[in-house]
Amino acid sequence: MRTQVAIIGAGPAGLLLGQLLHKAGIDNVIVEQRSGEYVLGRIRAGIIEQICQDLLDEAGVGERMHREGIVHHGIELCFGGQRHRIDLRQLTGGKSVMVYGQTEVTRDLMDARAAAGLPTVYEAANVQVHDFDGTSPRVSWQKDGATHELQCDFIAGCDGFHGVCRASVPADRIQTFERVYPFGWLGILADTPPVSDELIYSNHERGFALCSMRSHTRSRHYVQVPLTDKVESWSDEAFWDELRRRLDPEAAESLVTGPSIEKSIAPLRSFVAEPMRFGRMFLAGDAAHIVPPTGAKGLNLAASDVRYLSRAFVEYYRDKTEAGIDDYSRKALRRVWKAERFSWFMTSLLHKFPDDAGFGFKIQQAELDYLVSSAAASTSLAENYVGLPFED
Repeated sequence: MRTQVAIIGAGPAGLLLGQLLHKAGIDNVIVEQRSGEYVLGRIRAGIIEQICQDLLDEAGVGERMHREGIVHHGIELCFGGQRHRIDLRQLTGGKSVMVYGQTEVTRDLMDARAAAGLPTVYEAANVQVHDFDGTSPRVSWQKDGATHELQCDFIAGCDGFHGVCRASVPADRIQTFERVYPFGWLGILADTPPVSDELIYSNHERGFALCSMRSHTRSRHYVQVPLTDKVESWSDEAFWDELRRRLDPEAAESLVTGPSIEKSIAPLRSFVAEPMRFGRMFLAGDAAHIVPPTGAKGLNLAASDVRYLSRAFVEYYRDKTEAGIDDYSRKALRRVWKAERFSWFMTSLLHKFPDDAGFGFKIQQAELDYLVSSAAASTSLAENYVGLPFED
């Protein structure tokens, strides 16, 4: 088998890259170790920046998102028992975000790929990348008792934090930066109406809480918990009771509870790998970086990588120039680190840290008070939340 771009990973980053390349007339094959059902079953982010919306439109898969997604023009910060609204649209010259689950983005991209008859290999075992330092990289895998090989011009590593692409890079050629936070998010998905029309980010002496949503009838809520906690230790009733304690009185009173559809604990970490290019192999999305979900940047940052990478490939094949692929890592990492900074800032601002509960909590309250009373500080938060501009 041969193709122009071999994409490892059928998550939203790999699928979006494949769709954009297809639209540009560039052949690509996606190789995924898991089944399609497994990929769709992963519960992930739900806040989409304007740039991600634009890319989905460019890929031809934005119709359902615009029909079913919920546009948000602001967010609410809750502290000291009161909520304060950050008006994203007013502070950023009309920009906003959209609530549309990552699962739905993945489904739309999968459906488009299937409709176009584009090749995707699911349940590929022992995926390996070869010769990416040369001019003829290859990808191999095993399926149905046979070994398969795909020759290509380039490899796009969109296979996540635990994928094979980054792991295949020699240790002396890659540098990693990581911060692991001493807590996690206990999240619950329930068919209950949202507490508020917009997301509530709550800083409370008991710990962080977030009230989010997937639709007008389905809610996604989180509370900060120790890393030692187990999902099995949290009944639905215990979760709702703890969430209610961390909200302002009005939100706590209006909270509608119900049985959970999904419940899980996610650890929080910041991670970056540099560079993001190794010969003819490129990393994108979670393969290169992880952000804590507090800043709502995970999916959007993956889309940012894909935007830069897809345009670099188009320039290579259409304009016969390697300028885009040569500059991919630098451009992508500049944006990555700004998103990492904002996600770290939001995480540090809103969570209870076990070793800094006294002085640290007071500093958080002062920072939050400054944020909601300063136009400059509110604007900075809003600009980062809706997504910073691209370097073109």
